[in-house]
Amino acid sequence: MKTDFDTYLSPFSWRYGSSEMRGIWSEANKRRLWRRIWVVLAQVQAEFGLVRREQADDLRAHAEEIDIPRAIEVEMELHHDLMAEIQVYAEQCPEGGGIIHLGATSMDIKDHATLLQIREALDRISGGLRHLLFVLSQKMLRYNTLPIIAFTHLQPAEPSTLGYRLAQYAQDLLEDWEDTCRVRDGLRGKGFRGAVGTGASYVELLGADKFPRFEARLSEELGVSWYPVSTQTYPRKQEYQVLNVLAGLGASLHKFALDLRVLQSPPLGELSEPFSVGQVGSSAMPFKRNPIQAEKMNSLARLLAQLPRVAWDNAAFSLLERTLDDSANRRSILPEAFLIADELIKTATSIIQDLQVEEAAMSANLKTYAPFAATERVLVALVKAGADRQVMYRRLHQHALKAWEAVKAGQANPISGFVTGDEELLRYLPEKALQSLMEAEHYLGDAPDRTRTFAESIIGRLEGTE
Repeated sequence: MKTDFDTYLSPFSWRYGSSEMRGIWSEANKRRLWRRIWVVLAQVQAEFGLVRREQADDLRAHAEEIDIPRAIEVEMELHHDLMAEIQVYAEQCPEGGGIIHLGATSMDIKDHATLLQIREALDRISGGLRHLLFVLSQKMLRYNTLPIIAFTHLQPAEPSTLGYRLAQYAQDLLEDWEDTCRVRDGLRGKGFRGAVGTGASYVELLGADKFPRFEARLSEELGVSWYPVSTQTYPRKQEYQVLNVLAGLGASLHKFALDLRVLQSPPLGELSEPFSVGQVGSSAMPFKRNPIQAEKMNSLARLLAQLPRVAWDNAAFSLLERTLDDSANRRSILPEAFLIADELIKTATSIIQDLQVEEAAMSANLKTYAPFAATERVLVALVKAGADRQVMYRRLHQHALKAWEAVKAGQANPISGFVTGDEELLRYLPEKALQSLMEAEHYLGDAPDRTRTFAESIIGRLEGTE
């Protein structure tokens, strides 16, 4: 089997995701986990007198001798990957080879190996999210008072702060981290219950009275709890729940990346992803600084969003006690979902760590658009001073329309002069008061304090967790 660049390789084989996550989902690791489970099974069987201790020890001694080329050769004949691995393992174990897989069905081994892979992969995702949240919280604290113009409907709205905008992403990601931990801690296996989940083979081998303790010992040794009931597999709904959590994380990071792409556009130019000295933005246009990392995030998150649907089908179409029509796609959707999530976290962390903050552009945008938002302050103050709200609203609206025409023509925003020179408004408030109210860059509510409090709460929540 070729593994070089002369044959097709998935981009997840080398381009996206970390080597650690690829290692979790590697063929070698999968087969090591199969063997680990066979060893545990034999050890527990030895405790119950089903096999000899020397046989279990022999399996343990050869558990790391993975020979994938030989296993693939055998599989070409048997057309069954697990049986091929059993044969290769048995060839390596002169004492214990004859008792491998005693009483088990394929999914007693395969499902629990997959479960251990999912658990380890969720641990990596959780750790990556934890680090990302620390990095993001530090940026929130750094920029919690830096004023920006906020946007609704992609139109300038009112001032906010950069820290408060970052806090929106952090809030979503904190929920993603909590969901990841919850799903990880709730993972369960099918138990060693054979072909249809009744445990019939082990009841025959042990007796009905000993089987519960036998299965409990397997749970202890593997560190996995069991579903109360199962079929040939654990419920495929569990994988749907796992992929939903990963897709939810993808939605959070997609929003961050999409916002960054908007803000990196030169007409706004407030934020940008890091751009190295030797980096090229376009093969044709030397001046380009394309947001390639954010665009990559959006592209991968878009794919991740679709994978829970396949897992839903696997759960919903699993007929009666089990069908095999989930097997082929699970070889792809599980590792690729985790590799995408891993790449998204890695890329987002890199971007946020070295986020390019263009304060001059923020100040210029604020100067252009914030005076429009100040009219809300003026309106409230006029009404408090006894003016008719509807009358004042119409006057301010007319001033805003004229000011917008000037801004569209490339002029400085003239609305402050329109407001402070309006004789009707001056009947209720002096010019100095109107001038002060039009200084909208201070119209931030409690955003700075709320950002600081939230960032500190995130750091406190994460400290001491692993």
